[in-house]
Amino acid sequence: MKRIFRSAPVQHFIAWVLALYVRLVMVSQRWRIVGDENLRLLAGDAPFIAVYWHETLPSIPILLRRARAAGMTRQAMGLASRHRDGRLVAYILQNLGLEQVAGSTSKGGPAGLRGLAQALAAGKHVTLTPDGPRGPRRSAAPGVAQLAALTGARVLPCGVHISRAVTLNSWDRMRLPLPFGRGVLVVGAPITLGDDWQAGLAEINAALNIVQKRAET
Repeated sequence: MKRIFRSAPVQHFIAWVLALYVRLVMVSQRWRIVGDENLRLLAGDAPFIAVYWHETLPSIPILLRRARAAGMTRQAMGLASRHRDGRLVAYILQNLGLEQVAGSTSKGGPAGLRGLAQALAAGKHVTLTPDGPRGPRRSAAPGVAQLAALTGARVLPCGVHISRAVTLNSWDRMRLPLPFGRGVLVVGAPITLGDDWQAGLAEINAALNIVQKRAET
């Protein structure tokens, strides 16, 4: 059964079903946007690195949905784990309009960062969960700051909270959204990094905690 579940055709089908569920949940929820002026930056002239904590990953497609409604025409790309379970998540996100490049903070990191740097150079937005795929929770790994310092792209911190959700017993306490709830999307002010990516990493971490706390309160 495990072999069947992990086969590409089965995972593609499961991903299609789950992506359909996410779309239905998104249209059934009432959303409030905080920082709409920052969200509209995604419809501007420059590509951004949008970041959010891994626990909010199932709800983050609302960011792309709202950005497209605000006039965003650029494609967006994320970083997919090379693990078998990570491939399923990648398939789901692809169904929701988020391209994927293979890599992670633990395996394939340099190749993944190169792919994301190329995407930014091509004018695509990049989305990242800096504490994924394994944690520790709400602790950003260096890759996001290194990518921003390398490319000069600004970082857009995002926080999400939904009123009706199932909290998983996982390292990140991921919340799976349920229909007919209310959601809050907080988009913080863009962060511009200098050459000191270590200092930039601390700034990104702090900004993410601020927007997530604001979304939750």
